[in-house]
Amino acid sequence: MTEPSAVLARPPLPDDGDLDLLLLIRHFELALLDLFGQGRINGTTHTCLGQEYVPVALRPLLGEMDFLFSNHRGHGHYLARFEDPAGLLAEILGREGAVCRGVGGSQHILRDRYMSTGVQGESLPVATGVALHLKHTSPGALACVYIGDGTWGEGAVYEALNIASLWRLPLLVVVENNGIAQSTPTARQMAGTIRARAQAFGVRHHGIDTSDIDLIRDDLAPLLSEVRLENRPLVVEFATHRLGPHSKGDDTRPREAVRDAEAHDWHRRYAEADPGRFTRADEARRAHVAAIVQEVAARPLSRWDPCA
Repeated sequence: MTEPSAVLARPPLPDDGDLDLLLLIRHFELALLDLFGQGRINGTTHTCLGQEYVPVALRPLLGEMDFLFSNHRGHGHYLARFEDPAGLLAEILGREGAVCRGVGGSQHILRDRYMSTGVQGESLPVATGVALHLKHTSPGALACVYIGDGTWGEGAVYEALNIASLWRLPLLVVVENNGIAQSTPTARQMAGTIRARAQAFGVRHHGIDTSDIDLIRDDLAPLLSEVRLENRPLVVEFATHRLGPHSKGDDTRPREAVRDAEAHDWHRRYAEADPGRFTRADEARRAHVAAIVQEVAARPLSRWDPCA
């Protein structure tokens, strides 16, 4: 069992820009859950509560020429890439100004060199193909794909790793391992380890078990340089925690498992580290997101003409 939050190390607050982005993603996700509870969001939604620091840490390590592939739990990935909460919310609500004219919804977003999909494992072979293209046309660029621990049950993962290793492609696989695949604990559905599975294909693996953004960047910067300059694929596995349910209310975890996730929440630990500065930033971002929700929700519905 993980130590109580009181004795977990309290990382120093990141700089203002990183903290604001972390809080933007947190309050955006909380706003979505509130809107869903009001019946104002159709379908479903998957939040990244607890995992926001992963894309924020990676943000300055990824450039405009890099392709980024996200998944069903991808709001934080999008916001870290573009800082466009109004466009994403309009997409989810089907309002004017939507990123994909309101037809992609929460999970299927296409913008510039960013793509997300709700189909488990679909992005990895696509990212591998893009990495092959980049190797021959844009030396120094890479394809980054976010997957979860549950995605390692898909055969496409292993076909992609095999090709990426065999052809030496600039592919970065970011694994957000929150220990549960929808409602099944990873330990009950996956034999062995992600590290061993990556290494079986000759792909390097690097594990990260901290939420300290500066430490993560210092750790990964030289490794990503090797991906770019030497075309060496890399799997980076974050040991992270999912605060909320899989989607809306389908959380079958025992209460002690949820408490363990809450004890590791960066939001709580940053609040304890510097209450004054954190509270000011937190309240400002909460108000900012609330204003965006009010403005976007008042927009007319998006009109999409497939023949236009």
